[in-house]
Amino acid sequence: QLQLVESGGGLVQPGGSLRLSCAGSGISLDDYAIHWFRQAPGKEREGVSCISGSNVNPYYVDSVKGRFIISRDNAKNTAYLQMNSLKPDDTAVYYCAAAPRGCFRAYRYWGQGTQVTVSS
Repeated sequence: QLQLVESGGGLVQPGGSLRLSCAGSGISLDDYAIHWFRQAPGKEREGVSCISGSNVNPYYVDSVKGRFIISRDNAKNTAYLQMNSLKPDDTAVYYCAAAPRGCFRAYRYWGQGTQVTVSS
C-alpha cells in the first residue's frame, strides 16, 4: 500500500520542541517534494514548509521562519519537520504531502496527520 505516515506529534509546553517525521511506505520519496501543512480547528489548511527532491531552497511560511527546520533523509525514506520555540498558535493537525513535480505542484500522496498541541 502506497502511503505517507506521519509521527512525532504530541503535547508540548510553549517554548518547547517537537520533531515530526513523514515516512514513505511503498513509495520512494527521493524524487518527491515534501510539503508540511497544518490545519487548526476552524481555520483553513496552511502550507508550513516544503523541501524539494534536490534539497534546494526550502520554503517556510513567515510565521515559522527561524523556528522550524525542514529536512529529509533519503536513505531512510523520511522527511522531518523540527519545530522549536513552539507557540500556542502552532497548535494544529500537521500533514505531510508528496508532490512529484516540486513544491506548490499537485500533491500525489497525503499522510493521515499528527496532532500537535502547544499548551501550558
